[in-house]
Formats: sequence, structure tokens, C-alpha cells
Amino acid sequence: MAFWSAENATKAYLSTLKTDRRTKEPNVAEFISALAAGNNARKIAVACAGAANSDILVALIAAANQTRGQVVCVLRGIEELIISKKMLEPSEIHQIHFVVGESSDNTLINDHFGEADFVLVDCNLENHQDIVRKIVNHHEENARTGGGSGVAVVVGYNAFSRGSWRFCDGRKTQFLPIGGGLLVTRVNDNGNYNQKMTMNKNNPHDRVRKSLWVVKVDKCTGEEHVFRVRVPRGEAIIET
Repeated sequence: MAFWSAENATKAYLSTLKTDRRTKEPNVAEFISALAAGNNARKIAVACAGAANSDILVALIAAANQTRGQVVCVLRGIEELIISKKMLEPSEIHQIHFVVGESSDNTLINDHFGEADFVLVDCNLENHQDIVRKIVNHHEENARTGGGSGVAVVVGYNAFSRGSWRFCDGRKTQFLPIGGGLLVTRVNDNGNYNQKMTMNKNNPHDRVRKSLWVVKVDKCTGEEHVFRVRVPRGEAIIET
């Protein structure tokens, strides 16, 4: 997950849209697929509260196919595993590594979630906040110790079912009112996520301009993408 690829995001989005079993209109699964593929996620893991959502699993498969990655699905029991597999095609089942266990288990955090660069956590899990915090802390520790890049995107889905939540330790998570609600946390390569830009107000040379145009080149396709960065009150906001 070293860079964003607009091409990967688009292809994964369209691939998921074609396989959507419920409707011809885009939904949260397409967004998740594009987010995972666009971030070039090579290992994708999902923690489910019950049986897996088949649309989301298919979306993650589409993303993994685009990035040549793998999908890990963690379920709480054998019953959930059986139900989840019944909702998938045989070809889809073979593209997912199913694991049975409690998502909060430290072994699963270390072996799967902590090593994934794109993680989905069902907010219907009673302890979903603790699970997300453990995952983020694991990535931050990897960044500090050199055990990994520490770069990851952690997404809580079904957020509306529990109400929006934020970490109580001052870290910031972006809430997106898409589908059942998404909570997106990005863990950067320096081990901190969603950092606010800081500046010395007493030093005029440290003042940040209100608007700045940035050109990014997609390393996969060579395409140029232009973004306008606004910085109100010291906090960066990127617009396309």
C-alpha cells in the first residue's frame, strides 16, 4: 500500500458492480472494493459479527484480484462458516481464506489483522472498538520497531447499527454515511493516522496557504490526477 491507484480502484469498482446480486445500482460493497484496490491492498482481512455479508466478500475478492492480493475472513463459529459458504459460488469460496475464532484474540490480531493492509471490522461486534484499537496499535508498533510498514486502512462497517463512535484517546476517525455507515481510519507509514497539520502561529513563515493544487501521478498507469488542498484552521482537506 505504497501509493493510490485510481485505475485499480475503478476496475475493482466496476468488477464488483457487475457481480452485484441484489441491484444494478452501486452500494457500499462497490465503495469498499474501490477503497481496498485503490490503496493497493495486498492482504485484506474482515472480522464478521455473524455470517459474512456475501456482497462484501465478493467485493473484496474483486479488489484482491486487481492487486494480486488475498482475502481473509474471520468468523466466530462453524455455523457462521457454513452459512457464509452457502451464499458464495464455489469459485469464490476458493479465493477466501476462512478462519474461525474471536476477532479480538491476540493471535488473530498478530497473524491476520495486524499483518493486513486493509481491514474491515463489523460494528455489530460487541467489542468492535477494542478490536480496531488493537489493530491500529499493532500497526503502529510495527512502524516503530521496523516489523512492517505500519501502513493500513481500517474500516468499521454497519456503523449506523451502533451509532457513530470515535476513539477516546484523541485519534480521529472519518465517518462516511454510505450504506450502513462506514468509519475509516488510515494508519500512515509513520505510525500515526489522520494527523492534523501543525504550525507556529507566532511565526509568519509557518503560515499555510488556504489553497494549494497538487498533481499526483498514478505509478501503475502514468495518469495524472489533480487535487486541490484546502487548509482551514490548520487542518488539511483534499478535494478532487
